[in-house]
Amino acid sequence: MIPLAIDFDNLHQVLRNLYQDMLPLCSDMAGVAKGIAGLGALFYVAYRVWKALASATPIDVFPLLRPFAIGLCIMFFPSIILDTVNAVLSPVVQGTHALLEGQTTDIAHYQQQRDDLEYEARLREGKAWLVDDEEYDRQLADLGITDFGDIISMWWERTWYGIKTWFRELVRDFFELLYNAAGLTIDTLRTFFLVVLSILGPISFALSIYDGFQGTLTHWLSKYISIYLWLPVADLFSTVMARIEVLMLQADIAALQDPAYIPESTGGAYIIFLIMGIIGYFTVPTVAEWIVQAGGGSGLSGVNKTSTFGAGVAGGILGTVVGRSSGHGGAIKDTTNALEGHNLSARTTDR
Repeated sequence: MIPLAIDFDNLHQVLRNLYQDMLPLCSDMAGVAKGIAGLGALFYVAYRVWKALASATPIDVFPLLRPFAIGLCIMFFPSIILDTVNAVLSPVVQGTHALLEGQTTDIAHYQQQRDDLEYEARLREGKAWLVDDEEYDRQLADLGITDFGDIISMWWERTWYGIKTWFRELVRDFFELLYNAAGLTIDTLRTFFLVVLSILGPISFALSIYDGFQGTLTHWLSKYISIYLWLPVADLFSTVMARIEVLMLQADIAALQDPAYIPESTGGAYIIFLIMGIIGYFTVPTVAEWIVQAGGGSGLSGVNKTSTFGAGVAGGILGTVVGRSSGHGGAIKDTTNALEGHNLSARTTDR
């Protein structure tokens, strides 16, 4: 697992360098954002001044400063906004990464200790030749021509043990590759989203000046923070998985220290552990949104509320219509009965 981790660490570093290289592109969008913000500031101030004059009320100057403050943020977007947010969140990333490095060091230490104990267990079992080439050659040299059956048996057992070991290592390497690829996928998507938010951030700030788009500013900020936290959340998840692996190694070490224990080396539990890790990596965005709500909610929530309100109104109208129809039907029925009674009395009188 360690050689793959080293290669993937290099790829993670490439993504971090890519993010830093793409940041200067924010200044290219700042020019477009300035024009949008300037037009929005003109409408923003003119509308409120005209409204105050029309209603003969004093002009409140403080709210009119909002578009100018946003304009300053757009002019110095990389230094004021991005550098500030990154500086605040960077200690969180460094702290979680330090936790992960500590657990990774423990894994290497316990793995080496487990391998040594497994070799000693093979020696106690009397089958050190399964894992030691020199011991295997020495055992073959001690056997004579009359021990041809024992030679074939040793060769087959060692060959079968090598096949099982090779297949187990192949499966482990495959799932370790998927495990590291899942982490790299999350980091790649994170870098892409942060680059898009950073480059188009000035446009979002400029649009937030217009009435009806004020929530764009807080929505952009919450989205940026939420996506930025994908990396520390992924590091925390990797730390938890590494800690589980350490506990598994400690359990194996405790079992191997028993002289009566014979290792099986199936590796099934470790493969299940890797599958859990692959699935767990894709929960990182959800967990990050628990920390910072990526504001605004779903666009369907307003539709759902409107449909619920419309259904309530329609139900009320339908109930009223039905009630009135029932009332009118009862009145018509009473009138009909009265007319029939009147006609019957008239017939009796005529007779």
